[in-house]
Amino acid sequence: MAEENTQNQTENKQNARPQQFEIAVLPLQNTTMFPDTVVPLAVGRERSMKAVEASLATEEKLIACVTIKTPEINGSDAKPIDIYEIGTVVNVKRMMRNEDVLQLIVQGVDRVKILYWAQEEPFLKAKVEILPDLKVKDHEEVEALKRNIQGMIQQALAMLPQVPPEVRTAVMAQGDPVQLSYFLASVLDLGVETEQKMLEAESADELLMLTHGALAKELEIMQIRSKIANEAQSEMDKAQRDYVLRQQLKAIQKELGEGDEGGEKAEAAQLRERLETADLPDEIRKEAERELKRMEQLPQAAPDYHVIRTYLEYVLELPWKKASEEKLDLNEARKILDEDHYGLEDIKERILESLAVVKLRPDSKSPIILFVGPPGVGKTSLGRSIARALGREFDRISLGGVRDEAELRGHRRTYVGAMPGRIIQTYRRVGVNNPVLMLDEIDKMGNDYRGDPAAALLEILDPAQNNTFRDHYLDLPFDLSKTFFIATANQLAPIPIPLRDRMEIIQLAGYSDQEKLNIAKQYLIPRQIRENGLKEDQIEITDDAINLLTARYTREAGVRQLERTVGNLARKVALKVAQGNTEKVTITANDVKAFLGAARFYPEEARADLPAGVATGMAWTEMGGEVLFIEATALPGGGGLTLTGQLGEVMKESAMAARSYLWSHAAEFGIESSAIKENGIHVHVPAGAIPKDGPSAGVTMASAMASLYTGRKVRSDTAMTGEITLSGLVFPVGGIKEKVLAAHRAGIRRIILPERNEADTEEIPADVRKELEIIPAKYISDVLKAALEIEAVVPKNENYVFPETPTADRGTERLIAKDQ
Repeated sequence: MAEENTQNQTENKQNARPQQFEIAVLPLQNTTMFPDTVVPLAVGRERSMKAVEASLATEEKLIACVTIKTPEINGSDAKPIDIYEIGTVVNVKRMMRNEDVLQLIVQGVDRVKILYWAQEEPFLKAKVEILPDLKVKDHEEVEALKRNIQGMIQQALAMLPQVPPEVRTAVMAQGDPVQLSYFLASVLDLGVETEQKMLEAESADELLMLTHGALAKELEIMQIRSKIANEAQSEMDKAQRDYVLRQQLKAIQKELGEGDEGGEKAEAAQLRERLETADLPDEIRKEAERELKRMEQLPQAAPDYHVIRTYLEYVLELPWKKASEEKLDLNEARKILDEDHYGLEDIKERILESLAVVKLRPDSKSPIILFVGPPGVGKTSLGRSIARALGREFDRISLGGVRDEAELRGHRRTYVGAMPGRIIQTYRRVGVNNPVLMLDEIDKMGNDYRGDPAAALLEILDPAQNNTFRDHYLDLPFDLSKTFFIATANQLAPIPIPLRDRMEIIQLAGYSDQEKLNIAKQYLIPRQIRENGLKEDQIEITDDAINLLTARYTREAGVRQLERTVGNLARKVALKVAQGNTEKVTITANDVKAFLGAARFYPEEARADLPAGVATGMAWTEMGGEVLFIEATALPGGGGLTLTGQLGEVMKESAMAARSYLWSHAAEFGIESSAIKENGIHVHVPAGAIPKDGPSAGVTMASAMASLYTGRKVRSDTAMTGEITLSGLVFPVGGIKEKVLAAHRAGIRRIILPERNEADTEEIPADVRKELEIIPAKYISDVLKAALEIEAVVPKNENYVFPETPTADRGTERLIAKDQ
């Protein structure tokens, strides 16, 4: 309906006016007039003002507005050749004279084409022809273009919140696509060329296509401008915020009487003052001054400014030449070690030897020591005691789980948030260049695609290289050679051999029950009494109670679990004291169960009677030593060797070697080879849920098999360890002290060891050693002679008989199968 009304008005308007007529022409610069649009114009040139006055003298007040082709030519100089042929007839709605300028409000009426020019002076005048209204060729295409244009208008309006609501409503409510296009062309700055093409369009289809392209380009420009404006605004907001905060900081400093010490120059001046007074090596000072000059030339808002400032602060805070004064009083050092640790005489002696070398030659390289032992034996506390004995600063770096080499060497300054590695941070923290530095859990390091931290330690722990250690962040040589490095580990195997080679290895074995008793009485119980707010006259733990805690409530080589258990008892007593109990609480072995509940561990004990085919062995674990029983049984009519108990490959091979040796030397030991050939054998090691491996059970397996084949029991008071070979030799093994202590705890009193391990028995505490009979063995035959009882046991199975004792001087008896 709206389209019909508009069409009727247009037809009436054109019928009322001749199609060709002469009219004054107003040349427009950088502006294009469209029909049915209302636009303000300012006219100031004499020729243009005369044209306006001529039009106002007519009844209809009409004037033709035509655009100049070239923006450089103004209305006074414009000639007919400089003006487009098609323009718009407008009606002057309002005119105001302001000094030498006419302010007009005009409304477009019709498109016209100039047929010829009637005059050029005193103003332009031409005969024009009214062009027909635009027709629609393809209604569907026009409708699609119109909807697309309206969609783009909505996007544009979303980015222009300042547009009044009534304008938004008018634009979106416009139903005529031609009038919508003319309106958009009049309000958008599309350029004279594009606007003139739209005015000259011969159909509605062409007009909308031009409008769609122009609007899409304009929308893209608006989106880019909006993005730039938002980014610029956020940067401006940040800059304004920083400026306001700096101004407030200056005001606060002024109120505090600090004057103008804030800001870039003040920071640079403070750093330069610190640099001048700092005791730095020449090479370090030169690099620091170069970085400071760079910082002085940068604005405070520059990213590199803060990076350089942080770097210089690290350089100035590191102890390049500052060292602790050492006591080096060996008697005092011995006293401190004795105060902090019970026993460990060999360890203390070796520590004092290292300190003696440092005392006699102060410029010597500090020792690098590796303490290896089970948890809780005092590795970390020994490091603290060494630092206290030397009078040096102490710090600890935990290497457990470290996988990135940059954790130790730091990150290069090119990375955001870069910082020095743990080594340099430690020196900054302790403030001296000769601390006692403990590298804890060195065997727990890992490696991945980021590097191997163990490789970085090769330089750190090498006395020939660590005097010029370069952290990636500092990139300056720092002297680590004056540092007393102490590393700790539970096992040697995970530590790479090149790294192991750089350290002096000191093995810390587990404690005996007697040593644990003394440690508990001298150190653990007094400490737990203090930590739980008790007094010595409020609690007493008897020796038998401590021994029970050691045997049944803890299972360890060290004393960490023991101290935790003592602390548990102390807390129980503290509860009673807090509730008003004033009497002294004495805890005996009979009271422990009431305080702590049932015993948690039942360690293996020597069996009173071992059947034939069972032998007692000894094993080493990270928690100390254990005794284990190896059981062998014959499989009549079977074949081969069956092994159970979750044994590792090395332990399986030991069992095979033991069987093969006995088979090949059957006559020597009074064994009928057919008993081995015609009967299988099953070897089992109890505690099947626990993986077991290693060669040290070789002699125990050989003894168990020999006991089975000969029918002679293995002595129940005897335990053994050692590796065997097919030629009958017994090779030495490790962990002798832990194994022997475990056997002693289990009630064993005879120990068979490899002959070459005899020297290791000196590490066994004297009170334990005097209760044991230690038998060295060089050959398997020595082991069997000491382990097996003299007389054979008659088996209950009637299918087996013992033949007459052979004439061999060993006096062994044989077990053979009775003929069926």
